[in-house]
Amino acid sequence: MSDSTHTMPKLHNAMWPGLVGKEEGTDHPPISFEHMLDLTAAAEVNGQKFEGIDCFLFHPHTDPDASEDDLKILADKVAARGLKIGSLVAPVWPGTVGASAMGSSEDQAKFKLAIEKACRIAKIFNDHGVREYGVIRIDSAEGTEKWFEDPIASTAQVAATFQEAGKIAADHGERLAAEGEICWAGMHSWRDVLNLLETVDMPQTVGFQADLAHTYLYLMGYNAPEHALLKEGYSDEEFWAAYKTMTDALRPWTIDFHVAQNDGTVHGTGAHDKTGRHCPADDPNGKIDIVKCSGYWLEGAQERGVKHICWDGCMFPNEMLEQSATWNTILDAMVKVRGAHGWK
Repeated sequence: MSDSTHTMPKLHNAMWPGLVGKEEGTDHPPISFEHMLDLTAAAEVNGQKFEGIDCFLFHPHTDPDASEDDLKILADKVAARGLKIGSLVAPVWPGTVGASAMGSSEDQAKFKLAIEKACRIAKIFNDHGVREYGVIRIDSAEGTEKWFEDPIASTAQVAATFQEAGKIAADHGERLAAEGEICWAGMHSWRDVLNLLETVDMPQTVGFQADLAHTYLYLMGYNAPEHALLKEGYSDEEFWAAYKTMTDALRPWTIDFHVAQNDGTVHGTGAHDKTGRHCPADDPNGKIDIVKCSGYWLEGAQERGVKHICWDGCMFPNEMLEQSATWNTILDAMVKVRGAHGWK
């Protein structure tokens, strides 16, 4: 297949909003992989549909130890709906496969095992043909409290684990994208995650995953007041100056991108720590000009190997996720982002 069919970034939906912050036996139980697929495939705006999905490699959506045959069946389900698989979220957290990237040697071994399992699944999807692009997403799998006990040593330890993880990924022809989110140790501020990436120093293999909602909280210095670029009541001029400062620093590292909206607050449900609250694409309280902000991150994205963009709207109420209008509105926002910042 020639590259000419892939000149514009593909529009993906994330599967993990059906899992993150969801708990069995509550009013927000997990939504099955198949149902998330169906909701995604049904969305349509002026003839445009979602072109792919990004996956979370853990139960109940995907068994990280699933057999090759079972993974091919899952891939067939995706392909049957006219979708591709892009980026994969490695199960790096305690309680999944992995453990803290700055924990004990046993924890670090578990973290690396999660990367190995993700790379195995990626190869099966690649060989199947359902996956042709995308990265493997990671984070430090540790909250900020422990990091603050010794920031220098903590960042050094996370970086060392990421370097080992990066070697595993490179051996499998994969790249790792570290998620910028205020709840992860060493990744909780724009300056600290930049320092972490520079310490890892594997720009061809370990990069940054930018999410519009989470990175907005970077500006406000929510978990790192000393790195705040804005104060409440900021003007438009102050916002765009701050946004340029942040994106100029992190854009060269950005190899995975999430379109999102945020209302400037933090939120957590279930086992998920509080982080930037994702909002519907048309939320009247949204703080972000989705299309304009996306442009700051997507400049030069094609040269960094980005071939798709993904919507992320975690911890939405299930009732909202079940409504077709929710997904059509999201897809419309994605189409507008691509229309303004797509590449040829």
